[in-house]
Amino acid sequence: MFSKLFYIALFSMLVFSCKGPEARRPIQSHSGTFIKESAKRNKELYDKEKKFIEKTIAKDSSKTYYSSENGFWYYYNRRDTSQTKSPQVGDYVEFTYDIKDFNGNNILTKEENGVQRYKIDQSNQDLISGVREGIKLMKEGETVTFLLPSYKAYGYYGIEDKLGTNIPVQSTITLRSIEHTEN
Repeated sequence: MFSKLFYIALFSMLVFSCKGPEARRPIQSHSGTFIKESAKRNKELYDKEKKFIEKTIAKDSSKTYYSSENGFWYYYNRRDTSQTKSPQVGDYVEFTYDIKDFNGNNILTKEENGVQRYKIDQSNQDLISGVREGIKLMKEGETVTFLLPSYKAYGYYGIEDKLGTNIPVQSTITLRSIEHTEN
């Protein structure tokens, strides 16, 4: 009798212990609040920078400022109304540019950057988005100064030993040439 009970218990243990492995459940679940909070912080930062740039523009009545659909402002230092074509996707452009803070202090000079050759929207060049988008608004021979909020410039990363995080900048670009390509 004892041996039958022993074999039944042994058989029961073998049957119940052969169960497959169970997936581990996460200890914490994330609700997406970090992303929501980050988006809120970024919107607040943009609003603060936008107000700062708009105040800067309001103080300067000597220039005509334009607002870009891409979230930055600009004015013409030298405008060429005889040119009709702006660079298109795939065109090669040559340009020079600098980066300054809003006090006019140089962060990157034209000499440091040198003459840039860039294929519009098809180059892996390290250009900030404000410069890439600004060039598309220009015509050959023009010089334009762009007022860029930090998210269109160097954003959170800044430039080591030159520019802190989340600082709006201005960039003066001279578009030297456009080489139109057939698409």
